[in-house]
Amino acid sequence: MRVTFDNPESVPPPPRPVYSHTALVTPGPLLYVSGQVALDENGKIDAPGDMKRQAEVVFTYIGKILAAHGAGFADIVKVQTFLTDIDLLPDYVAGREPFLKDLRPVSTTVEVSRLFHPDALLEVELVAVPGA
Repeated sequence: MRVTFDNPESVPPPPRPVYSHTALVTPGPLLYVSGQVALDENGKIDAPGDMKRQAEVVFTYIGKILAAHGAGFADIVKVQTFLTDIDLLPDYVAGREPFLKDLRPVSTTVEVSRLFHPDALLEVELVAVPGA
C-alpha cells in the first residue's frame, strides 16, 4: 500500500500549503469513517456553540477510531467537513490543527444549513489507508 499526495503545477496551489489536490492510493485496505460529531455518552453535544471544542472532541474520537483499526492521523487520505457556519472556520481549524498539523490530506469543507443534531456545529467524515 502506498499513498502519494500531490499538487500538480498545472493547477493553482491549494489555499494552504498543508492541503493537497490529490491522493494517489495503490491497492490495499481502506478505512471509511462515517460522519463524526461531538456527542457524549448520553447523546448530548459537548460544548454547544463552541466550534473549537467540538472540533477537538471530534478529532479525539477520530483518533480513537483510527487506532482501533491500526491506523493514525498520518494515514488519513481524505477529510470531508460539514460546518453549519463557515464563518466559524478559523475556530474549526484551531481545534483540528493539533491533530492534522503537518499532514496534507485531500479535503473538502462545506457549509450546510443544519446537521442531524441541532447543537452540532460540525460533522467530519474521512477515508484512511491503515499502514500507509
